[in-house]
Amino acid sequence: MSKQENIAIIGAGICGLCTALALTRAGHQVTIYERDVPPPDGGADEAFFEWKRRGAAQFRHPHAFLSLMCNILQDNYPDLMEAFWQAGARKVTFEDMLPDELQASYRPEPGDERLWLLMCRRATIETVLRRYAEQQPGISINNSANVIGIEAENVDGVIHMQGIRVRQDGEDAIHEADFFVDAGGRTSRFTEWFSSFGAEIEIEDDDAEIVYYTRHYQLAPGVEEPPRRGKDRSAGDLGYIKFGVFPGEDGHFAIILCVPDDEPELREAVKDPDRFDAICRSIPGLKPWVGEGMAIPTTSSFGFGDIHAVWRHFVRDGKPVALNYFAVGDASVRTNPLYGRGCSIGIMHAHLLADLINEVQDPWERALAYDRLTEEEIRPIFKASLSEDRKGIQRALAIREGRVLDQADSFKSWLGLAFGDAMAAASRDQLHVIRGVMRTFNLMEKPGEFLNDWRIRMTLFRYMFKGRTQNARARIVNGPHREEMLALIQSN
Repeated sequence: MSKQENIAIIGAGICGLCTALALTRAGHQVTIYERDVPPPDGGADEAFFEWKRRGAAQFRHPHAFLSLMCNILQDNYPDLMEAFWQAGARKVTFEDMLPDELQASYRPEPGDERLWLLMCRRATIETVLRRYAEQQPGISINNSANVIGIEAENVDGVIHMQGIRVRQDGEDAIHEADFFVDAGGRTSRFTEWFSSFGAEIEIEDDDAEIVYYTRHYQLAPGVEEPPRRGKDRSAGDLGYIKFGVFPGEDGHFAIILCVPDDEPELREAVKDPDRFDAICRSIPGLKPWVGEGMAIPTTSSFGFGDIHAVWRHFVRDGKPVALNYFAVGDASVRTNPLYGRGCSIGIMHAHLLADLINEVQDPWERALAYDRLTEEEIRPIFKASLSEDRKGIQRALAIREGRVLDQADSFKSWLGLAFGDAMAAASRDQLHVIRGVMRTFNLMEKPGEFLNDWRIRMTLFRYMFKGRTQNARARIVNGPHREEMLALIQSN
């Protein structure tokens, strides 16, 4: 093992805490600086309703934790997973996710046990994770500690990090460390601070052109949770609006409605709790959850915007922007939160960093190696997410303008569309295709890697011969057309 190092982590969100766990398991000492107060005493409801988490913009929005994150936690911290179960978190297995028509024919295969989701309110997950981290030797958390700047030196255009300026209890102090980890998320200010020292970070920034609104509920006493499978699924995309149900613990659940920026009537409607519920009741997959007597709202509807795909480049022309500094998770790479990839990317990033620190000692080589690992492991996920964003923008625009989007204007475009239709249909009917799609969705392999399986390729070619008309039916989601929805919200 390498020498023990003293590490400062900025941010005690999920990514910062997971980074601390990974680094202390690697034998290092970690101090976390968190500007918010710690979670309140009590259980899940106290954490959700009372904890003031200004630093986590998505704190009360729905989360589904993908297989990549779940398995890293299960493999490395089984006692932490046990604490999640005790707090009411739910495990959704691969079999649970299968369509009803495939349940009877399902036979488990090796690897299916790794395809599972953790469903729980983020407040519960973060509270349990925080309390677990506080008990680990080697981790110290400074609460209400606001990092307001850096101490550094620019040497030949490279920032050499030396310390951070921390404001706590009305006093400012400089804190030094062997190196610094930025887990400050989307609001990280290190890019700004580096610029003040004369170093610019190249940033890719693509607007997803959407906003989403959330409302939380709890099932009424004696009411059973509706099924999430079947013809009218509890998550889908109507083109002009996306929707989804996120079950939590103890009968709590949340519904999310996502609308394009250029739908002003819808954007206003989802802000209003009554119209939010009316929209939900008009969608067959959501109505069983919010129908008369089914559930009691526990919050109003509240929104989340500024949804961008962001990639910060900390190496330029083969030269690091900064030494003894590493950005993890959203501070480095941000994807559309609708895909649920942020926490998994963050914990993967954390463990990549922890492994690297013990293998490479030189600060320059560490910076370059970390950048290479980030490109190799995370760039494919980022590109796939960005592609999905752009397709969503195109589809929403076509529906708004009354155009048919999926018409081919060349053989090449027809081939691509036919392949996409075949994929949509086969991933509803064929277990081996569903496995491949779920491995990609859960980040258990790089996007599209499952297409290397010859069985899946042959299945897709066979489906293509059925024709686009038949295959495209798999994309249909039951719900009102845009004009019907606009009329509905105008009448409420």
